[in-house]
Amino acid sequence: MIKRLHLFEQIFKLSKMEELSNGSLTSILVCMLCLFLTVNGGYVKYYTGAGVVPGKLNVHLVAHSHDDVGWLKTVDQYFVGSNNSIQGACVENVLDSVVEALLRDPNRKFVFAEMAFFQRWWVEQSPEIQEQVRKLVDGGRLEFVYAFNHTPRAGWQIDPFGHSAVQAYLLGDELGFDSVHFARIDYQDRAKRKGDKSLEVIWRGSKTFGSSSQIFANAFPVHYSPPTGFQFEVFDDFEPLQDNPLLEDYNVEPRVNDFVEAALTQANVTRDNHVMWTMGDDFQYQYAESWFKQMDKFIHYVNKDGRVNALYSTPSLYTNAKNAAKVSWPLKTDDYFPYADGINAYWTGFFTSRPALKRYVRELSGYYLVRESA
Repeated sequence: MIKRLHLFEQIFKLSKMEELSNGSLTSILVCMLCLFLTVNGGYVKYYTGAGVVPGKLNVHLVAHSHDDVGWLKTVDQYFVGSNNSIQGACVENVLDSVVEALLRDPNRKFVFAEMAFFQRWWVEQSPEIQEQVRKLVDGGRLEFVYAFNHTPRAGWQIDPFGHSAVQAYLLGDELGFDSVHFARIDYQDRAKRKGDKSLEVIWRGSKTFGSSSQIFANAFPVHYSPPTGFQFEVFDDFEPLQDNPLLEDYNVEPRVNDFVEAALTQANVTRDNHVMWTMGDDFQYQYAESWFKQMDKFIHYVNKDGRVNALYSTPSLYTNAKNAAKVSWPLKTDDYFPYADGINAYWTGFFTSRPALKRYVRELSGYYLVRESA
């Protein structure tokens, strides 16, 4: 297609040369017309049903929206989208939009964590919408990482400012989770782990209980947002994958190259052929189709290119793929504390708020482990 358009441009330039005869000009115009008629700028059926492909680098696109249950606004203000002079965020729009987008394509998937928002949304829905949501959950297309009539398998702790080894014990042994996924670890620790490919580890929370207290832990290579150039929120300034050859800025080939390059870069920091792209950020997907339409296109054209494999995924599906890879993961037995995201930029100040309560939590965590190991 790109070669055809390039030839079209060259023929058009030739047709403007004054020294061409009428016969030559007629032939050129006929060629142009034939080329134009074979260019298809209409409906494209995107194939988005790809699964894991053995032997290829598999890029798991995990669509999510990180919706703080109270931060700069109150919980209710975040839900209904009021007080937007402080922050433009409406979780009600996120859930409305995501459900509608998931229903448009049976291969799309989404992960949601903040049940305080979902409960507010759920009670306002009609029985018909509630039934549709149940089917999305039952089909594994809407994955709740905490509740909603399904036993969760993955911990989605993407924004806490550090992590205690007690979490590994509680999530793995007490709750039976398969994995925990998070973004915030110390910047120096992250750099080291990227170098020796130990961002993903087996995290053992209790020396006494050994392997029964461990869980697969996935620390993201950067943050819980996508790689640079792949953030598709509707009002963001991004370069869409434009695949209509009759419109300006047709860019399938360079955007596919961008995707492959970013995927190969991330592959250099893991030990197998699976990488997770966290496709979302704070209060994203207020118009979910903006994200899903782009991901549909990238999955279709990247897989058509064939150098890597892209697929819609969830934390549970990603963990299944990691377990099936039969890789020997490094073992970690201590905390992810303290947390800093730069030189002299430690995020330990949050311990100074409600210090008595947090001290009790810390001490009781220790007593809990002592009791369980007695």
